[in-house]
Amino acid sequence: MEVDCIPFKETGYFSKLICDYLDQRKDLEQFYNRFPSPENFVEQIKEKSDAYTFSNRAILVQALREQYKGMAISEVTEANVTSLEEKNTFTVVTGHQLNLFTGPLYFLYKIVSTINLTKELKRTYPAHQFVPVYWMATEDHDFEEINYFNLHGKKVQWSRSSSGAVGMLDTKGLDAVFETLSAELGKTGNAETLKVLFKKAYLEHSNLAKATRYLVNELFGEHGLVIVDGDDPSLKKLLVPYAEKDIFEQIPYNKVTESIGELEKVSSDYTIQVNPREINYFYLKEGLRERIVEQHGKFHVVNTEIEFSKKELSEELHKHPERFSPNVIARPLYQEVILPNLAYIGGGGELAYWLELKSYFDEMDITFPMLMLRNSALVITKKQADKINRLDLKVSHLFLKQNTFINKKIREISNIDIDFSPQKKYLEEQFEQMYQLAEETDKSFLGAVKAQEIKQKKGLDALEKRLLKAQKRKLRDHVVRMTDIQNELFPNKSLQERQLNFSELYLELGENLIPNLLDSLDPFSGTFSILKY
Repeated sequence: MEVDCIPFKETGYFSKLICDYLDQRKDLEQFYNRFPSPENFVEQIKEKSDAYTFSNRAILVQALREQYKGMAISEVTEANVTSLEEKNTFTVVTGHQLNLFTGPLYFLYKIVSTINLTKELKRTYPAHQFVPVYWMATEDHDFEEINYFNLHGKKVQWSRSSSGAVGMLDTKGLDAVFETLSAELGKTGNAETLKVLFKKAYLEHSNLAKATRYLVNELFGEHGLVIVDGDDPSLKKLLVPYAEKDIFEQIPYNKVTESIGELEKVSSDYTIQVNPREINYFYLKEGLRERIVEQHGKFHVVNTEIEFSKKELSEELHKHPERFSPNVIARPLYQEVILPNLAYIGGGGELAYWLELKSYFDEMDITFPMLMLRNSALVITKKQADKINRLDLKVSHLFLKQNTFINKKIREISNIDIDFSPQKKYLEEQFEQMYQLAEETDKSFLGAVKAQEIKQKKGLDALEKRLLKAQKRKLRDHVVRMTDIQNELFPNKSLQERQLNFSELYLELGENLIPNLLDSLDPFSGTFSILKY
């Protein structure tokens, strides 16, 4: 693939908070541990090595062996699991929901970024081992977010009722999804490969967690990816002391609330991604995942008749830690407790809420990971690239909002000048003289002069818009071809990676898709990638 790039800031799709973080704005330093540059991993390795215990390594490896039992895995994944017993082995993690058939394309970019970062770290620090990890969000309960994917502009959806954690959902009804997918894919060799992959993952496994593990292992197993399911009794035992501080002392609620206040002081333009609750845990059983709330000295499970005294809840936590499911605030801490982790790789929204958590980690005495923005990419075919060139466009133009994109290009190609800025400037100069005249004669006329200036400026704006509209009609064919290519590459006026499913690219590139992404995406690039093939 041919690789080009543009700065994240220039895409218009990334928040001010994330752009400021990438620019390493000084005011934000208190909200993270170390910026993810290659040289900063020296201190991160030392800090995590000192904090992470051998006993946790043993529990982690045993849990992983249990989770992989009965599944064929690659030699490199097996070696990576075994290496986690060694003090010089560390992880790099990304996490994601159990989206049907991976969901949006950026799911692949997250894992590719993770794998590539471990490779870069191994080259820089050869005395250590680095293991890429995908954390399956099996305890998530938002079924409507994960029960579909888009293919050729159509929504392929799994329709069924659901309750509780999605990882426990049986795969009933996915045979109908398979039929829809098969019809849409066609009968090429790559299409048949995709059909087999879907069938083996979803029709030959009993629940969504097992199906997702199989699917992701098939796609990335040969690259050594290790898949972790946090919904594991042995791993959750390690979480108990931290859950107690959350449930009974409300430490994360207090610390994260403070951090949000501090972030808002840095900039009022920052959007707060998540707000903490007084208790950041759900009560989890088959078919049930509901919040725990404290009311009148009792702990209630929302939407149920289940309640505990403080003593009873503490006993339940120690006896059945698997029944306590961390929410979006508590889950990052859980991850860092059980893994010898150095860095978390996520999208802009994820990093935004991680930036709220540093003081909470400090209070819990858990090493805060380095935060790395995942790779983002726009994939363009040669045919599409040729079309862009024929229209005399730059790829960066395509990131503009459609009206801005059209207006910018119309002004460039029009044979008349549709920019009335000089006329507006001349008007302002004329009115400046009238303001001076009113000041010298009768100040009561200032309001009337101002009103007349506004009226005439509005008149010029209206004329400019009418002229631009007329030019759009005149150049309609060019506008249609421009918007067609933008709509192709930005479906639903959104980033391609948030809309397309990987299967659409796999139909074209087949088994070369993931190797091409691994070769083309640099985790340290700090830019939005344009990939042409």
